[in-house]
Amino acid sequence: MRPFLDAARQGGLLFDGAMGTLLYERGVYLTHCFENVCLTQPALVRQIHQDYLQAGAQALTTNTFGANRLKLAKHGLGDQVAAINAAAVRLAREAAAGRAYVVGSVGPTGLTLEALAGREGKAGREALVEHIQALVAADADVLLLETFNVLSELELAIDLARAHGGGRPVIALFTFQSNGLSAQGHTPEQIGKRLVAAGADVIGANCGGGPDLLFRVTSPMVGLGAPVMAEANAGRPENVEGRTIYVANPEYFGVFARRLLKAGVQILGGCCGTGPDHVRRMSNAVRMLAPAEPVPRIDAGTMARAGQSARAEAPWAERSSLAGDLAAGRFVSSVELNPPTGLNLQKPLAAAAQLKAGGVSTINIADGPRASLRMGNLAMAVAVEQYCGLQPILHVCTRDRSFLGLQAHLLGAHVMGVRNLVIITGDPPKMGPYPHSTGVYDVDSIGLLSVIDGYNHGVDPGGNEMPEPTRFFPMTGAEPAAIDYERELRRLEMKRDAGAKAVMTQPVYDPRIIERFLDDVAGLGLPVLLGVCPLASHRNALFLHENVPGMRVPPYILARMKAADERGAGQAEGVAIAREAMEAARGRVQGVYVMPPFGRHAVALQVLDGFVTPPAAPAATVLAPEA
Repeated sequence: MRPFLDAARQGGLLFDGAMGTLLYERGVYLTHCFENVCLTQPALVRQIHQDYLQAGAQALTTNTFGANRLKLAKHGLGDQVAAINAAAVRLAREAAAGRAYVVGSVGPTGLTLEALAGREGKAGREALVEHIQALVAADADVLLLETFNVLSELELAIDLARAHGGGRPVIALFTFQSNGLSAQGHTPEQIGKRLVAAGADVIGANCGGGPDLLFRVTSPMVGLGAPVMAEANAGRPENVEGRTIYVANPEYFGVFARRLLKAGVQILGGCCGTGPDHVRRMSNAVRMLAPAEPVPRIDAGTMARAGQSARAEAPWAERSSLAGDLAAGRFVSSVELNPPTGLNLQKPLAAAAQLKAGGVSTINIADGPRASLRMGNLAMAVAVEQYCGLQPILHVCTRDRSFLGLQAHLLGAHVMGVRNLVIITGDPPKMGPYPHSTGVYDVDSIGLLSVIDGYNHGVDPGGNEMPEPTRFFPMTGAEPAAIDYERELRRLEMKRDAGAKAVMTQPVYDPRIIERFLDDVAGLGLPVLLGVCPLASHRNALFLHENVPGMRVPPYILARMKAADERGAGQAEGVAIAREAMEAARGRVQGVYVMPPFGRHAVALQVLDGFVTPPAAPAATVLAPEA
């Protein structure tokens, strides 16, 4: 396995969930010492670790949160510190079997702030040292200081872990109040800076609340000089008919995992109330960021080493009409049409014909949008071109197919005449009719772009010469409003270097963000298609702002939509806002990409009115195909 800190810095590292929650669910009474279960019921602890490993955890946390002398003494086990910690590390190591990091958990001493500052402070310090040394002696890979809500105690623990940890990486997680501050009023940014200054290798937060709170307190720590980690509870506990219930379900964790990763948080896990199902949902999100295997860059040097010469790519104009228009500097437009959920293509084919008659350059067809079950988009793309002559843009996401499956899909698309591609990593699977569906993510969008670039030069990922090069026109996506904006720019440059020829942006509602993005990408030499998604209502705007990563709706836009809804003109206002965004970018982008709300393609034509020119001659009436 890679060194832990290398994995942490790359991002997409997944820890396990709660230990105490599962011990309780599996029959250990709350009056018992949970840490002592490592000695009394080792098979139970080992099984919990194995369950987390099978759910996708890449780091297993030892059952040692309260295994310090002060806490164990309350159960008459003060002399069992070394034995309990040694057993806990051994059980995690056996379950990991070389496939996960073993992380030694160190919780607070349990002393109050006053006690730590008084005569009992020496006992607290000695207890922490003994606990850390016991985990080191048992050979834990990493030290995790978790659930500390007194900053001075956490800083002390970091200092002791640095002094007695044998050079092991130190993770420091603070627990915030529900208002997002410490009890002393420290902000997340202030806490993060102090943890870095104290010497923590990884900083972050755990416990205290659900994913929404952990998002609020960890995202401000991004960029402070250390990888950031978030471990959320399954919501705040609520008492329902005498039972303590955590209301954040596994799907909720999967959605927020993606938001955290998009915000730049590199390490995720679960805390109180979470279990293997929560970890399984998060694993789909982290695999988006850290594909199973990196794909080697296929370039001229690779081909030369294989005794080949690089073949020149086909000119843009010979690949597709869209590529030819972009090469000639003509303004292009595309409208998203999704495949049907059933077998009938009548409506999308009729919509494509109407869009063509309205002057739209092409359509783009999503690949399992929102991780839902739909007809394969390649079948629809071929049907659209045969029916009305448009050459669609085919979305290809890396979620549902293995590396070999992706290549077979691409080569089949080329044979069927599909040349325009937009390569995306894809949304992680969500709960629905198929709750156990998992994402594959053998490769991310950058890796797949590199494969396609190799195809266009006549070489496959293994460095083997192909009978003839392909003529794909690969594009990529970008989020101008990404929370971790610098990372987004870095990845866009990597996508350009991997072979992307144009950029299709996520929708943006703030002209200042559009201007900033266009200024920053001007040097990349890539045509930009501005993404616009006309808002349907104030409720629709709020949903996008609060739930879709990379989609920010400014307060003044929300206010405009609310006022428009009150006078029954929400959709018309959404169209006007989309047109304003396009007008602000006029002359700086080479195209527009419209995502009409709820598949209403007629709304897209309203947005594009005046920006595209219908064919000079009236189009012949196109009858919808028979069902």
